[in-house]
Order: sequence, then C-alpha cells, then structure tokens
Amino acid sequence: MRKLKLLLGIALIGIIAAVYFNYPKLNLISGYASKNMASSVNIAHRDPTDVTVDHDEMPLINLSDCEVSEADKSSTASVFGLMPRTSVYKEGLGAVLTNKEFPKHNFDIVPNRFIEKDTLPFPYGNQGIIDTILENVDYDKLEVAFVNAFKDPEQKTKSLLVVHKNQIIGERYIRGYSKDTKILGWSMTKSILATLYGILEFEGKIKMNDTPFSEEIRMKNSKGNITINHLLRMQSGLAWDENYFKISDVTKMLFLDSDMTLAQRNKNVIAAPTEVWNYSSGTTNLLSGILREQFATHQEYLDFPYKALIDKIGMNSMLLETDLSGNYILSSYGWATTRDWAKFGILYLNKGDWNGKRIFSESWSDYVAKPTINSNGTYGAHFWLNAEGKYEDIPTDLYSVNGFQGQRIFIIPSKDLVVVRTGTKEQTDEQFNTLLKEIIQSIR
Repeated sequence: MRKLKLLLGIALIGIIAAVYFNYPKLNLISGYASKNMASSVNIAHRDPTDVTVDHDEMPLINLSDCEVSEADKSSTASVFGLMPRTSVYKEGLGAVLTNKEFPKHNFDIVPNRFIEKDTLPFPYGNQGIIDTILENVDYDKLEVAFVNAFKDPEQKTKSLLVVHKNQIIGERYIRGYSKDTKILGWSMTKSILATLYGILEFEGKIKMNDTPFSEEIRMKNSKGNITINHLLRMQSGLAWDENYFKISDVTKMLFLDSDMTLAQRNKNVIAAPTEVWNYSSGTTNLLSGILREQFATHQEYLDFPYKALIDKIGMNSMLLETDLSGNYILSSYGWATTRDWAKFGILYLNKGDWNGKRIFSESWSDYVAKPTINSNGTYGAHFWLNAEGKYEDIPTDLYSVNGFQGQRIFIIPSKDLVVVRTGTKEQTDEQFNTLLKEIIQSIR
C-alpha cells in the first residue's frame, strides 16, 4: 500500500510539474483552436467536426476542446478545462481572438466592398470558365499530375488548380471543398500586403526608399535608416523570433497582442539593414501599421485593399481579418476561394495588367521577384523564389506565394502558368518539384 501511495504521489508530482512548465503553452493551444474554429465556421462555413479533423496534423491542438456558439458567432477552446480562450466573429472583419483587454471586437466600422456585376468568365469575371481545349496541352498527362497530387491521403491536398494562358486547364477538390470554399492562405496573405505597397508606389504615394522610422528618436539602436524596401525584403535588422513551437515573438503576437503592428516595431536593432535576412510575420504586421498611417481615416484604411486590389480584380470571396485594434493581420489571415487565389497569381503573371486596367507598374513584378541579399535566392519582396534552383526541374523564373500547411500560388512566366495548391499539410521541396514537373510536362 505504501509503495502504491508513493507511486501515485510521484505520478501526481509529475502531472503538476508538467502542467506548471507547460501552462503558458496552453494559451497558445487553446488560442489557436479557438481562432481557427471561429474563422473556419463563420468565414468558410465549415462543419465544426471537419475543422477538428484538420487538427490531426497538429497533435498539440488535438488536446483542446472547442465549443461553438451560433447565437453570438463565437468559439471557446480550453485544454482539459484550463486556459480557456474565446474568439468572436464580426461580419466584414472576420474572427478575432479576444483577451482581457478587449473581450470583443474593438471596432464598429467595417470595410466597404466594391463588387461590380460582371458578365465575363474566369479570370476577369465569375460567370463560369472557358472550356476551350488548348492544342498545346496534353490533358492525359495533366490528369496524371492531378491523380498523383490527390492519390496519397497523407499529402492532405484540398484543392489543385492550373491556369495556362489565362485559362483553367485543370481543377479538382477533395470531398467537402468546392470552387466556392474559402480557404485560409496563412502567409500567402503577406504577398497581398506587398501588392498594396506596389499600388501605392504606382500611384506615387509612397517610395521604396522611404524611411518610416526617420522621425522616431532613439538614443541607441537607431531605426532611422530602415526603409520600406528593407521591410518588404525581411532585412531590416530588427530582432524577431519566428518560432511556432514555443512561446516566441510570433506566437505572442498572434495569440496575445491586441495591436499586432507593434510587436516588431518595438524591437531593438540587432544588425544593419541588409546585413541579415530574417523571415518575420512581425515585419508584415508592422507594414500593415505603416499602411494604416497613409490614410486620414480608419475607414479609408479598411477600404483600401478591397477598392484598390481585391474587388478590382474580382477576388470577391476574399476576406482580410483584423486584430482587436482594427489592423489588418496581413501576416496570416486572408481567406479566399482557390479560383480567387489564382486570380492573384494571374495578376502577377500579366505584370499588373488586369483586362486592360493597370493595377501596379509593370516593373513591380520584377521587383518582388528580385532575390534579396542573404536569402540564398529563395526570397524576394514578400514573395518566394526559385532563383537558385530549389525546385531543380522547374524554371528559375518561378516565384511563389507561400503559406503554412502547403498553401501555394506558383507563378511561372516562362511557361505562362499559374498553379494553386491548398492543403492541411506542408509538402517537401521534392513533392512540389514533382507536382510542377508533371504539370509542365503536359504543356507542349
């Protein structure tokens, strides 16, 4: 009996110690589960059970229990009843993870939409697709690429869409998804942010060598020489820890901060601009804050992405979510259908021309695809590159829009191709190389 009590005591101490040392992480687990559930149910209109299944690729998230309230469009998650976190949804702004400072959405105003009635097929409208057979496409070979992309359930592919010469030549979805399903792009949203700066530059309202910190007084670690270009290229020299598997700068920003634009803005300088390349979601949200400063009112800031880009090219399904202070979380939270994500890729394939309308300068697509120093040819200006042949069988002019869990928009100008892949599991470089190789081989 005494031995049993001893063993039980040791076990209890172990449990207490595990909870004690991991308790702060519970905030992240329940926070992620709550936010993802509220957004998926209210934006993508997915069944809560299916959302929970998606967590299989994130074992720690499976420790959480999540309750959905249809009445107030909220979800509350906890881990064994500990660290409950609540997310609330507001039409036009998306779902937001609340905290002690703000128990609800802090903004009453929502963005205006600028949706025009259209009569055109994809991509310049939403009235179906052109079903003309392209003579230079081997559709049997293309089918092989699609079969291979979906045949292994471990790949967790949700959708695959291929555009050649502005025409959809292949499109497929798993059960439960369709052309109308909004999909979270995660960090694909970063490229939306970059494009907004490209538009402002085209309009003459901002320059890439502008110094947003020039008027800030710092006795040490001056930020005055950091430019918009440095920020877009993730080479500002500002400190940042982009680690999603511990309590880090990025997890504290996404799951604790009311104003996510301040997370990196308040960081110290650890290197001169261009000296290091450091991927940072904090940088993107800092840029969202700088973007907000370009407008006289908050309403203008909220309207700008939709008026200048999203609705202008017919990405009418897209929703950009905000933080508790009303800033767009452009590092992570942009939702759109697969077809609308493809429109974004087509815009870049056509160098900013959208059916005769110029959205940004022709040189902007060259700018974002220019390798950033110290990135080993893998990063441009909020776009990812193949400049050093990361995908060994794919043309080096490929550049892409990348997001967590294998969300991708591949733009290959030399092949007149846009490929959109979405899923719930990250793919290896080899897997993406194979997919793209098989697609390219179908084009003569």
